[in-house]
Amino acid sequence: MSSRKKGRRLMGEINVVPYIDVMLVLLIIFMITAPLLTQGIKVDLPNAAAEPIEPQKSEPLVLSVDREGRLYLSVGRNEDQPIDDATVVARAAAVLRRDATTPVMVKADEQVPYGRVVQAMVLLQKAGAKKVGFLTDPVEAPGGSAP
Repeated sequence: MSSRKKGRRLMGEINVVPYIDVMLVLLIIFMITAPLLTQGIKVDLPNAAAEPIEPQKSEPLVLSVDREGRLYLSVGRNEDQPIDDATVVARAAAVLRRDATTPVMVKADEQVPYGRVVQAMVLLQKAGAKKVGFLTDPVEAPGGSAP
C-alpha cells in the first residue's frame, strides 16, 4: 500500500476541453438554425402613426395578405404557403375556439386593393374574431428615425 501513495497524487482539476467542444458545437447549431426560425411573408406594411399595442399573453393570430392578394395564416404546418379562403376560416375558427382571447391581426401589403383586405377581415369575422387589428410600420420622423 505504501507504494501506491508514493507513486500517484490525486488530481483536483476538471478537464474543461470537452465542455468547450460541446459549447462550440452548440454555438454552430444555433448559428445555423437561427436564420431558419424567422417566419413570415414578405409584406410591405403601410406606415402609420399608431400607438403600439400592449404585449399579449398569447401569440397573436396573424393573417397576412401579400402583394398578389394571397392569404397566409400564422398557424398550421406550412405558414409560408398560401391558403384559400375556406382554409383561413377553418384554421382561424379552430384557434379561436381553443382560446377566444387570442389577438387577431391583419398584415397586408400596402399595394393590396382595399377590397381584398376587407374580404380577409370578413373571413376572420366568420371564424369568430370579435376584434381585428392591423399591423403597420411606424412613421419615420423627419430626422430619419422612427419615434
